Amino acid sequence: MHAVNGDLYHREREISLLQEVIAGLALGRPAVVTVHGPRGMGKSALLNVVPRLLPEGALVLRARCHPSESGFPYSMVRQLFDPVLGAAGRGETFIPAEAHGSSGEAAGPTHEALLHLLSTTRSLAADRPVAVLVDDLQYADEPSLRWFSYIARRLDDLPVLLAATLPDSAAARLTEELGPLPYLNRLWPEPLCSTCTTELVDRAFDSPVDQGLAALCDALAHGNPMVLHDLVNRLRREHVPPGAPDPQQVLPIGAQALSETVLAWLDEDDPAAGELLTQLAVLGPDTDPAMCGALSQHGEVQVLQARDALVRAGLLEAGPPARFPHAAVRPAVLARVPAEDRLHLHGRAATVLARLGAPARQTAEHLVKAGCEWGLDVLRDAGAQAAAAGDHASAARYLRRALALLDGPPPGDASAPERPGETPHAETFHELTVRLASVELHRDLDACARQTVAAADSAPGPVGRAEVLARLASPALVASLEGAQPFVRACGELAALAAPPREPLLRLTAQALLTGHRTGVRAAARLAARGPLDPAARSFSGALAAAAAATGRTGTAQRLAARVEVAQGAAQEAVTAGWPAGPIGAALALIWTEAPAAARDLATRVLTTARAADDGATVLLARLVRAEAHHREGRFSTAYADAEAGLALARRLNAAALTSAALSCAARALVGLDRADDAAEVLREDRSAGDLHPFVRALSLQARGEVAAARGDHTAALGLFLDCGHRLALRGITNPACLPWRTQAARAYRALGEEAAAATILNGGPRTPAVTPHPASAPHDPERPTLTPAEQRVVELVLRGHSSLEVSERLFLSKRTVDTHLGRVYRKLGIHSRHELAAALSTP
Repeated sequence: MHAVNGDLYHREREISLLQEVIAGLALGRPAVVTVHGPRGMGKSALLNVVPRLLPEGALVLRARCHPSESGFPYSMVRQLFDPVLGAAGRGETFIPAEAHGSSGEAAGPTHEALLHLLSTTRSLAADRPVAVLVDDLQYADEPSLRWFSYIARRLDDLPVLLAATLPDSAAARLTEELGPLPYLNRLWPEPLCSTCTTELVDRAFDSPVDQGLAALCDALAHGNPMVLHDLVNRLRREHVPPGAPDPQQVLPIGAQALSETVLAWLDEDDPAAGELLTQLAVLGPDTDPAMCGALSQHGEVQVLQARDALVRAGLLEAGPPARFPHAAVRPAVLARVPAEDRLHLHGRAATVLARLGAPARQTAEHLVKAGCEWGLDVLRDAGAQAAAAGDHASAARYLRRALALLDGPPPGDASAPERPGETPHAETFHELTVRLASVELHRDLDACARQTVAAADSAPGPVGRAEVLARLASPALVASLEGAQPFVRACGELAALAAPPREPLLRLTAQALLTGHRTGVRAAARLAARGPLDPAARSFSGALAAAAAATGRTGTAQRLAARVEVAQGAAQEAVTAGWPAGPIGAALALIWTEAPAAARDLATRVLTTARAADDGATVLLARLVRAEAHHREGRFSTAYADAEAGLALARRLNAAALTSAALSCAARALVGLDRADDAAEVLREDRSAGDLHPFVRALSLQARGEVAAARGDHTAALGLFLDCGHRLALRGITNPACLPWRTQAARAYRALGEEAAAATILNGGPRTPAVTPHPASAPHDPERPTLTPAEQRVVELVLRGHSSLEVSERLFLSKRTVDTHLGRVYRKLGIHSRHELAAALSTP
């Protein structure tokens, strides 16, 4: 909406009132007009309209006050009258000598001086209307202010318009003095509406602008014309396109405009409000007024008044909840606060909150941001509260900071607040590490594996270590070698005890079985058989079912899996530490024993339970297991959907090994959907290192082999399938139903024209026959001796040049067990030392 001269927007009401007032001057009706409002609202622009509305021949007296001139007596009056009386050459002064002391300094306006000024004004208005226009009256010197009030009350018979601009904060005194005047008019220019803002922006860009840009300008300027003009000018200087602006380009420009206009004015006009805005930007807009008062040394009433001033300025929403009206406000404020001041403010806030007994999370947030060297107990409690609320990211931040404080200042440091009962060094490194590992299990599995290793290394003794690891047991951790090692080692230590505790041994043995190790199985089996089928026993049974299925013991695997499946179906599975090992292991056993439908149903139930328990790691495992079950059933679309969902979760949980597994599942499903090129693109994202579970690595190799075969590269596919089988054999996974690498390798052999090799591998023969004794050192036997999977794993590493000690460390066995396996191999092959192994295993 445009005003009379086309330059003002949304000012029709104000201009109409000015026209009415000026029309009254011709009838001898005086007027006093005060224009109130915050800076930039267009008060001076309205004052500038007055001369254009006056009749021809009217006299205009103008003055603009400034703080630097407020100490000079009658400086405003001289601005008004000097141009008229001085130019007339009358040689007289209109400021009587009585108004000055002997030194020339102000002695206060006398009544004679005020009468003399009134007489001067009357003489000027004798034959024409006079308009006295004063900008920023609040900065006028004291004698001039007295003159303004004095003459305003004595205009009854004079055609004089007395108009002044001043902010709301300075209007109270003048309003009190002039309130009874019948010809007093007050104007409060309103903020520009969104329509006017859009028109002004369109005009500035000389073309219609994007509605989003117009809305953003409206929100930032909050209807303030000066801020809007400044913002638009900045946008044009930065060549922001009016048609399709980039918000990331516009927001910093808007923040800079706010900083140099509204925020600068606030610092000058209302320091208390500026201080409060800084506190709210640093600490958050919902900060309690009492807290702000304590930080600023102001009372709560003053803080509430400052908050109201911020609402009026458009820098804060009224609330509740209190929020900043636009995303650019907080960055604009923070950009004006030095980093050192921010840290200091957070530190003071933490101290005040601790002394007031505020919630631990509220205090801890400021402790972390300020980098305070105190507050160990607060951070520990905050970590527990955040974890209980499901905010695992914040819990991890608090606990990491608590760990960093273990080498901080001793109790009683003057930098810490006096808080009864606080003992900064009471929490041990071990306990904090266990807490952090428990939190990381929900958000960062690779970090959880590292913390688990640290927790195991710092635990007091085998039993203490086992109890800690039992609390952290999750099948998701054993997908990497780093995460598996502490469980395997602790399981071996615990099984070697004369009377190991039942529940920790069962849970650790379940973890070890899922890594492919059978450490502690016999002791765990005895303890499981003697007790009830509790959650720990079900975890062990499910993992044992997977181990049995991996070695081809179908009946045992199905029997153990059925026990876990029935318990899970009856909703008897307790959501405790290590609970997923049972149903996940059972589901794998069902897949590997040709029962994918039952595995799919079990995985779905695990998925539902894990979601309800906010157990993201188990949700991920259930997704991948169900994807494999769908794949075995030939339902490639649903397998791909589960793999994609698992992939997104694996990335969110920072689980490198399970990300690799999810990518492999997705690629295999795409191959099933005849989208081999898409599958190849998926596998290019797999950048996992060598620290993977052998089955996960084998799954990746199989997926790459399937993609290579689907794209016609059978030589590469064959190598990948054979490598897959080799890695499975190293971990004792001999059941061909686990991963059908033999069948796929046979297809590759046939595609390459090697029918004999295809027939051999389908019959179960190894890539390098490892079962024929050397003819010179063994008796002729019509049947070739076979090596057990454990013996094959030992022989493979020995042939690579590893010593018995190195083999024991890699396979998590004792050196004595490795030597025992080698002795049996020597007897089977009819040899006496490892130097004869290579020749004995060669093809006759």
